[in-house]
Amino acid sequence: MKNLTVKEKESEAFEKMKGVFGYKNKMASPKLKKAVLNVGTGTAIKKDKNKNDTIGERLVKITGQKPVLKGAKKSIASFKVRQGDPIGVVVTIRGARMYAFLEKLLNVALPRTKDFRGINRSAVDSIGNLTLGIKEHTIFPETADEDIKDVFGLAITIVSTAKNKKEGMVFFELLGVPFKKEEEKKKK
Repeated sequence: MKNLTVKEKESEAFEKMKGVFGYKNKMASPKLKKAVLNVGTGTAIKKDKNKNDTIGERLVKITGQKPVLKGAKKSIASFKVRQGDPIGVVVTIRGARMYAFLEKLLNVALPRTKDFRGINRSAVDSIGNLTLGIKEHTIFPETADEDIKDVFGLAITIVSTAKNKKEGMVFFELLGVPFKKEEEKKKK
């Protein structure tokens, strides 16, 4: 059996889900809309002026798209943050870049994660989107070994058109997202 890409699995999801959810046509089945990568830099910019630029360059290598610098929405004196201060970097990818990124994430990056046992099932929210946190960006193959000194974590949100958590879970399982097994959940 040949390995299918994420896009091919997405198109086959209708056939496998129509019996369970009662879809009448392909347009009713869930589809992927976008993937959003967030890196919070916080107040690290005060120590290193080039921190956001460095993170931005690495996200360009990982996603193939230039990130956007995000500013603070309001001032918080206890964190020494003023409104508009840069506190994070965001990349939103759609279309072919999204599918290429998801292929890389599911087939290369997640298996390279140390002690990876699967994604927690609570990562799928009530409206059918998957959000996962990655502690080290070095799991992606584009990051060179000389980048080890500035390791950062990122949050990845995969947005789908699923209507609820159950539909989203089935859809992401069909796409090949490695969720934790039910037996491991019961042992703990």
